[in-house]
Parts: sequence; structure tokens; C-alpha cells
Amino acid sequence: MSVNVNRSVSDQFYRYKMPRLIAKVEGKGNGIKTVIVNMVDVAKALNRPPTYPTKFFGCELGAQTQFDAKNDRYIVNGSHEANKLQDMLDGFIRKFVLCPECDNPETDLHVNPKKQTIGNSCKACGYRGMLDTRHKLCTFILKNPPESNDSGSASVKKEKEKKNRKKDKENGSGSGEAGNQDNIDAPEAVDRDDDDEDWAEETTEEAQRRRMEEISDHAKNLTLSEDLEKPLEERVNLFYSFVKQKKESGTIDGADKEILAEAERLDVKAMGPLILSELLFNENIRDQIKKYKRHFLRFCHNNKKAQKYLLGGFECVVKLHQVQLLPRVAIILKDLYDADLLEEDVIFAWAERVSKKYVSKELAKEIHAKAAPFVKWLKEAEEESEGSEEEEEEEDDENVEVVYSSSARELKVETVKPDTPEKEEDDIDIDAI
Repeated sequence: MSVNVNRSVSDQFYRYKMPRLIAKVEGKGNGIKTVIVNMVDVAKALNRPPTYPTKFFGCELGAQTQFDAKNDRYIVNGSHEANKLQDMLDGFIRKFVLCPECDNPETDLHVNPKKQTIGNSCKACGYRGMLDTRHKLCTFILKNPPESNDSGSASVKKEKEKKNRKKDKENGSGSGEAGNQDNIDAPEAVDRDDDDEDWAEETTEEAQRRRMEEISDHAKNLTLSEDLEKPLEERVNLFYSFVKQKKESGTIDGADKEILAEAERLDVKAMGPLILSELLFNENIRDQIKKYKRHFLRFCHNNKKAQKYLLGGFECVVKLHQVQLLPRVAIILKDLYDADLLEEDVIFAWAERVSKKYVSKELAKEIHAKAAPFVKWLKEAEEESEGSEEEEEEEDDENVEVVYSSSARELKVETVKPDTPEKEEDDIDIDAI
């Protein structure tokens, strides 16, 4: 039974078909293994060597693979169901077979082991680009390039050698030797330029610009893979330098998306608020919270870990400007809370434990002492809101018929919530701290 190569296409008349994977489990215990019976036929439909999808399964499953090309046996260690492998094959097809422009599987891989690049060209739409080489399979592909290109050049070489031999017979042995020397050197020179052959087809300015963009994109991918391999401290320093450069160049106000993208690229998103606090906050922190609210929200929204780092950065800023900011700790925390940069749960958890991770224990105790009125107010406000919700629910249960009039609602508010003025006084007290 055949299935569509791109299984996201449900058209039954889709022209690109492949056989459904057939898997056979062999052995027992530690020697159990899964043989992909028709891997050769599947790979032929995908125009890829059968070792590529087999190795892809090994990379995704964390299992060893075995190839026996003579007997057409392609094995993945362990017991794996055919349906699971079929779904996994869709991932291989998306990454290494389908064209990123037209989603057709009429693509060829162009491997350059010297430059450590894997190119991708589509016969359907003419797309040419570079593959993202971060996947583990790319290492295997670079070491084992497709045989199609090599076999093609070899067949061309053999045909030319046959022609040369015929000429030798016609012209005689003496002239034939000279002809051999002249004619054999030429194909070697052509073979040396095989890597550049694909790029020599178009010489227009647009084609040159497109090739330069592809090269720069590939360079970014290489930089990405190199940066991710660095220790956490180095990646944090890279992010710090990036944000500092934006600030010094005067472009940081509108660079919130770029800053987030760089943090995600370096895998330091949670620590972003700590770096931003150090670079963007000073003694005028209350105004700066409003100015850079959007920058911090990109990191702190629904991310409690990032909010904890923001509190750590806040402590560091208080340490640097202790005289100006220590008396105003509570009101600054309220500003952060009102800006939706801190959630109540995070604030309560921070208030329960004094840490010397960012500042000395003595200063941390002072900061927590100054923050105590705000934390108390926040807890009382939460309890009052919960109590009022329960009372409203009880009233709804008792009064089945509800009249929605403005006067009635005002009367209800006065009787159910008599403590409303006290909340307003608490707000005033917090603002006056």
C-alpha cells in the first residue's frame, strides 16, 4: 500500500507516492532489533540513500543502526512499531526532502565535505538554498554524501575514456598516447569544479544577491551551532554585549523583538530580565519601568522563572543605588506588579525567603523589611477579593431573580463590601512609602 510522500496532503491523486514502511522485529532481550524490510523502496521514492532515513531514526530514537547494503537490510536496535517509524519518517521528509518553497519532494542534496555545507535544490520551482546543519544526521550526511553526484561524474569520465580509446585506435598508438594525456587532464579539471557547477548557471545580479543571502544565512546557522555549544556563562556574556551595543547605539527603544530573539538564540531567555535590569535600570527605575515595560514583558509574561531573575536584578539595582532606592523598595515593587511584570505567587515566594544570591544577606534582609508593607497589602487585597467573590456567589444562589439596575447594583456594593474605603487607604499608604 502506498501513501503520499507529503502526508499533510490528503489528495488521493497526489503524484508523489511512496510505499508504507514495513517493520519486522527480530531477536529477544538485549539483542532485539527492528528490520525495515522495504527501506530501499521507500528511499528510492524519496530520492535519498536508504542509510539516511535509517540513521535519522537512530538519531531520533537514540538507538544504534546497522546497514547491510548487499542484502538490503537496514536495522534500528530496539523494538519499534511501524506506525511510529512512519510518523518519524514524516519528520525526515520535512527536514531533508521537501522543498521549503513549494513543498514538492523533487529535490537533490549537494554535499561539500570540504566546506561542511549541504545544499538543497528543487527541480520543480528552481529553489536553491542551504540546509540547517544542526541536526545530528547532517554529520552523517557530510561523511557519507549521496552517490548520485559522484556516480554521475564517474560515468561521464568513463564515457570520455571510451571515446578516447576509439580515437586512439583510429589514429594509432603514438598519437593515441598523446591524445590520452591531453584528453584525460581536461575532465579532471572539470571534476575539480563540480562543487561550483550548480552556482554557475545564473550570473545575473539577482542570482548573485540570492547566493550571497544563502551564504550569510548558512553562516548564521554555523554561528548559532557554535554559540549554543559554549558554556552558559559565555552565552550570558554574549547576550549582555548584544544588549549593551543596542543601548550605546541608541536603538534599544525599538529593539525589544531583536533582544528577545537573541536571548532565544543563545538559550538564555529566562535570565534576560537580570541582564536588562543591570543595563536599563538606575536610580530613576520608576520611570524606566514604564519606558521599557514592553522589553521586560516579552521575557516575563507567563514565565515565573524570568520573573524570579527580574527580582534578582532589582536587588542588584538597589545595591548599586542604595541611598536613593532602599527607602522606596515597596513602591518600586508595586510599579513592577502594576506593569504585569511580576505575579503574586512569585512575589510571595520571594518574600518568604531571604537569599544572598545577588546581594549580601544583610542588605537582602533590609530589602525584604522595606518590601513587607507591600507584601502585606498584596496578601490582604487577595484575601478580600477571594472573600468578595464567595459572598457574590452566595448572593447569586439566594437571589434567583436578579434585577440589573444601576441603583440596585450600587446598593449591593455598599452592603456587601463595606471595607472598600480601607483598601483605598491602604493604596495611599503604599504610595506614600
